[in-house]
Amino acid sequence: MTPDHGSDRVPGGFDELLRRRRLAAGLTQAELAERAAVGIRTVRDLERGRASRPQRTTVELLAAALGLAGQDRADFVALARGQAGPAVEFGTVPAPPARRLPPRGFGLPEPGELIGRDRDVADLAAMLGEQPRVARGVVSLVGIAGVGKTGLALKVAREVADDFPGGTSGIVMIEGSTEGDVLSVVATVFGVGRASDLAARFSDAPSLLLVDAVERAPGAAAEALNRLAEIAPTLRVLTTGRHPVGLPGERVRPVAPLEVPPVDVPADLAVVADYPAVALLLARLRQIGREPPHPDEMVALVELVRRLGGLPLAIELAAAHGRVLNLNEILDRYGNRLLDLGSPPVARETVVTLRDAVAASYRLLDADERAALRRLSVLRNRWSVELAEGMLAPDPAPDGSDDQSPPVDHPASACPNAHGADPAATTPGTPVAGDPIRLLDRLLAHGLIGARGTGPLRFRVLDVVRDFAAERAAADGELAAIRRRHASVFARLAARVAPDLAGARLVEAVGRLDEVAGDLWTALAYSANDDPHTALRLAGNLARWWRYRGRDVAGRQWLRRLLDDPRTADADPAARAWAQVGVAQLAQEHGAGPQELPAADAAVATFRRLSDVAGELAARNVLCGLWTAIGGHDEARQHGEAALELATRTGRIRDMAVAQNNLTWHEIRRGDLPAARRRLAAVDRLAGECGEERLRVLARANLAEVARLEGRYADAVRHGRRVESALAELGDPGHRRRALGTVGLALAEDGRIDEATAVLAELRSRKAGDGAGPAELESGLPRTDEITPRDDGICALIEASLAVQRGDREWAAEWYAAAVQACARSRDLRDVAEALVGLVASTDDPTARAAARTRLDQVCREGGITLLPRERALVDGPAAAVGPSGSDTVPPTASGDG
Repeated sequence: MTPDHGSDRVPGGFDELLRRRRLAAGLTQAELAERAAVGIRTVRDLERGRASRPQRTTVELLAAALGLAGQDRADFVALARGQAGPAVEFGTVPAPPARRLPPRGFGLPEPGELIGRDRDVADLAAMLGEQPRVARGVVSLVGIAGVGKTGLALKVAREVADDFPGGTSGIVMIEGSTEGDVLSVVATVFGVGRASDLAARFSDAPSLLLVDAVERAPGAAAEALNRLAEIAPTLRVLTTGRHPVGLPGERVRPVAPLEVPPVDVPADLAVVADYPAVALLLARLRQIGREPPHPDEMVALVELVRRLGGLPLAIELAAAHGRVLNLNEILDRYGNRLLDLGSPPVARETVVTLRDAVAASYRLLDADERAALRRLSVLRNRWSVELAEGMLAPDPAPDGSDDQSPPVDHPASACPNAHGADPAATTPGTPVAGDPIRLLDRLLAHGLIGARGTGPLRFRVLDVVRDFAAERAAADGELAAIRRRHASVFARLAARVAPDLAGARLVEAVGRLDEVAGDLWTALAYSANDDPHTALRLAGNLARWWRYRGRDVAGRQWLRRLLDDPRTADADPAARAWAQVGVAQLAQEHGAGPQELPAADAAVATFRRLSDVAGELAARNVLCGLWTAIGGHDEARQHGEAALELATRTGRIRDMAVAQNNLTWHEIRRGDLPAARRRLAAVDRLAGECGEERLRVLARANLAEVARLEGRYADAVRHGRRVESALAELGDPGHRRRALGTVGLALAEDGRIDEATAVLAELRSRKAGDGAGPAELESGLPRTDEITPRDDGICALIEASLAVQRGDREWAAEWYAAAVQACARSRDLRDVAEALVGLVASTDDPTARAAARTRLDQVCREGGITLLPRERALVDGPAAAVGPSGSDTVPPTASGDG
């Protein structure tokens, strides 16, 4: 046993008693050897347990040197000769006269350095000091081996010593102890001769007893403490163990590993040094003479404590290797096999590994608890009770008739694309009986899983425990079945979250998937090889999430691989259709949309055959963007109108608003601004009816742009400012930049140069795009959480308009040319047309003007664009007659399936 962060393993023989007697006397090994007239090597060997039966003369010399007398001397000699009982006391307690109290705090070793446990110490001290004292006042510290229970208990006992005038002392349990053994040793450490005298000993003043390692003899500990509660109601007991004692009224306090830096914290020593796990590792490295970590070791330091899970024993063992290895080498050598991490061998001592420590706790579980831990070992991130229930539910029958897995987070009826039932595992693992809540409670009580925070995803299996349980699952031949269940559980989760990725709950839904991202990728990677039907369902429901997070290339590769896999040819048709929608949607993000046009067409046909309205609407919205990208504007409009007709016929108000918003772009493209205004008014009304505030705000942003195109600059600025403020509150930086672009162009064209210049400066600041905002989900526009080529184009258009207002035609032409180049990299040819109109109107060189006019005609043909009357006048009239329109036409944006 160590009094700090080391292992909770406490040998109960003469070696431990000798060391504690020496420490209590304040002697070093050399001082004790000199006083006893024996060799220092003899003292070292005895304390290391190398001499199991020391000579009687040596023992007597040591007892005399330690000043032992009476019963203490007799117990010391008896234990050395192998004649003592199984329980041993913590430290020296002189046998006082009857009814005479020992000094306060006497009998326990110093707790040593304790890092990161201040709150635990304060909470436990308050629990032990509560008034009035309750019957059977037992407080139990439970946790996995090596978490630091003993060191914490010693520190707490030292803190509360003044509250127990009857004295504080402790014992260590040893295997084979009986109730009588425990009571006898308690009597010894509290200075009475017999257990029958304990009632009188504890009658005068409150006392505190520390009982360490109760799992070694749980029955004896429970019986003895129950007896003590009956005869000594003022006695408070603090126990440590890998599971609770099990007494009525017992208060259990799990001891969690030390806090580690979160994944979003940079690997900077000044930032991470205050996290307890890092502080402990640094302290132990200093003890072995290591210099502070070099800057190139910082990433390894942070990753190492994360992999070690903040387990103090694991950190101690890793630090011990710091004499030979640097932190990068320790991580490379042990990062993926933490269970092999052990203390470096010294002479003939046995090496203790983390596997040994975890195995000791695992052996204390019953069969159901072990099976539950093996199933939970595949979970990578934090998880919820619902996810645990899915993993621990009974295995389904071969026909799937008794699949009792509970729904994850949402009822199945809430998901329009929850494709089919989960397949049964072909090789079910060991069945788990009993209530999952009871099993989780037991695993928490043993310290094998932890809980942090109050949110649903608050549970986690410690890394070393997960690795050990996965080893056991593989050895038992059930790991494949557990991984199949894991993939099925997360496929259901993705199906239930997917509908929220389009609509007002988009940001929340993305956050939910972000929190389990590690499990989603793990489930996909395994099921793609072992269970492609489940993988297809999973991937099909992750497409919008991948798009939002910029994983469109990787996501498309997964979906295309699964769709091309011959084993998915007979998959659920709806699952294949959703995957086809996803692959087309993701391809559109990186300019490969036309390649997936057949997939989107096939999805429409499937959804129509299945009468799946939600699916058909999603597929048609995607086809709108695909056809627009290749110049098929009539086809794009046909799909938009078909989506509006279907949504209207089925009474889907939100989808009606989305379709109207998509069709607005076609009205602007054709130069019919009154029709565009009517559609946007319909969008505002429909979005208001279904509570889609974000869609209403986006419609008003497009309305501000229409007002600018009509030359109503003051209205455009007023509406744009209101929209900008609303988008800031909604956390949508991308659309806020678009609104700022409308405001800036309107100000510039209205001659309000100073205000337009201020907007331009804000647009060019990266702060305008900080944060993550919702992606464009219907119209196929770029993600809104990054600066896009179109943003550069808007800035160039504002610069050009300002140059026109200042009468500098040469600068205006340069900026319009820059706008043409920037807008050409975006997907909307209407932006390119707007910039070309300005370039034609501001260019004096006839050849350059003719070239710009030719390119403008080509863009209008390719994009099906009809110039507005004001734009046509600029192109056909004298070059210097009026300023450019600076038009900033934006394809209407919304949230949905596109």
